[in-house]
Amino acid sequence: MSNHQKVLKIHDKDNVLVALTDLEKGSEIIFENHNYIIQNHIAAKHKFVTNTIEKGGNVYMYGVLVGKAKKKIVKGDLISTSNLAHATEEYQVNNNKTPIKWQAPDISKFVNKTFNGYHRIDGKVGTENNWLIIPLVFCQNRNVNVLKDALVEKLGFGKKQHLRLDVDSLIADYKSGASNEVLLKKDILKESEESYKSDLFTNVDGIKFLTHDGGCGGSTSDAVALCHLLAGYINNPNVAGATILSLGCQHAQVNIIQQALQKMAPNLQKPIYILEQQNSRSEKDLLAEAIKKTFVGLIDANKIERKPANLSKLAIGLECGGSDGFSGISANPTLGYVSDLIVALGGTSVLSEFPELNGVEQELINRCTNSDKAEKFSQIMSVYNEKATALGAPFSMNPSPGNIKDGLITDAIKSAGAAKKGGSSPVEDVLDYTEQIVKPGLNLLCTPGNDVESTTGLAGSGCNIILFTTGLGTPTGNPITPVIKVSSNTTLFNKMNDIIDFNTGEIIEGNSSIKEKGEALLDFIIEVASGKQQTKARKLNQDDFIPWKRGMSL
Repeated sequence: MSNHQKVLKIHDKDNVLVALTDLEKGSEIIFENHNYIIQNHIAAKHKFVTNTIEKGGNVYMYGVLVGKAKKKIVKGDLISTSNLAHATEEYQVNNNKTPIKWQAPDISKFVNKTFNGYHRIDGKVGTENNWLIIPLVFCQNRNVNVLKDALVEKLGFGKKQHLRLDVDSLIADYKSGASNEVLLKKDILKESEESYKSDLFTNVDGIKFLTHDGGCGGSTSDAVALCHLLAGYINNPNVAGATILSLGCQHAQVNIIQQALQKMAPNLQKPIYILEQQNSRSEKDLLAEAIKKTFVGLIDANKIERKPANLSKLAIGLECGGSDGFSGISANPTLGYVSDLIVALGGTSVLSEFPELNGVEQELINRCTNSDKAEKFSQIMSVYNEKATALGAPFSMNPSPGNIKDGLITDAIKSAGAAKKGGSSPVEDVLDYTEQIVKPGLNLLCTPGNDVESTTGLAGSGCNIILFTTGLGTPTGNPITPVIKVSSNTTLFNKMNDIIDFNTGEIIEGNSSIKEKGEALLDFIIEVASGKQQTKARKLNQDDFIPWKRGMSL
């Protein structure tokens, strides 16, 4: 590997270089006619400074301020939590906005392409056709699980477990006197290829159960937000209809979700069945009625078939989790290119995780198409950070131990790389949590940095596909929206191939470009959106759903 392949400079303004491979202490790196003596071992994905930085000096990466030196950092030395503190630039809204000049990517390969989706009466198109069973409060979770036990296997939507663990053989061997050593060496993995497609309802992709721990006992505002989130799930084009179970006395009242649906979709014609336990004769009667109404709803849902749709009907959620030092170089910019392609084609992309936009606010403010949107983004960011700080969890504490270990030393470094998922297109709209997508183009959606809370929010605002980058690996999925997992490095893709769908590691290796990977990923998205390709999360039945309790989560 040449010196140019060993390190990377992301932006001309940067005073750090990224190690693309392990660099030994004392080794010499020549890059762009400059010599660097590596001061200590630097693992791949980590960074070293290109000039000596005095205590209090600024460190730049991705062209933005990402930290200040806690002490003197010598040229060629590793940046780490011991010598670098989180720091970001101040930001402000300019009310005299000038027109945004944006160079859209070449979309000639995609202008005539379509995907086969489920067309809804409101003009939206689903990439799946799911039926929801929803508890309005946690004390209906048991009833929801009874419905799950009764419906999933009987209706042919796959077994409850994708992987059978053969405990019976362990019991038999133990009874026959097998030793602990023999038991520990025994192969009990019995994988089965389940179709998860019903022979009875061939046009329904699944019945999804949104169990949660909210709806009562917490703040009223969280219960109201939960109702709006659940309404957003029903309104999502990937959903055909819903069965809602209510107790009756909880904070998350039926009328709140009804009002939210009326506001989001006043002409909504999806079948919705609401059952309240405190008004039923018995729990058995409640469950029997729920099953019968769900069955009738599935008959209606099955009448719709996949038909060709323009790519402008795609609404792509942009997410990252388990990020590493390569995420902002390979996987996230690939999503950014896909985002720009989708926007240029008339579709929608949604960038979430506001704590992971800390430090790049000014760039996004400058990209907002009007001052009102810029001001809304600025306000949400500042209020969110103030509240998080008051709770003892400011944005600066966002990087996880895994992030730090793999090179994301400060939240600003993590954010600068995470923001690359949003590409370069203008910001057409700014949405607060649970607000619905109403404008095509790039949207910013306020969600926490927590992976599942954020993907939950993306689906709740209307995304019909979610792209999820990872450098460390995660099984995350979503009940109603396919989640395509994209790895930042080939090692991860090979190691965790059972949960990762797409690899961008060739970019790090110099064997592919962001443009090439972006176009290939869009082709893959079309296959998933058409039901021809199943994501790994779908195969694993990974239906993660966590509503955001806003006062309690970062």
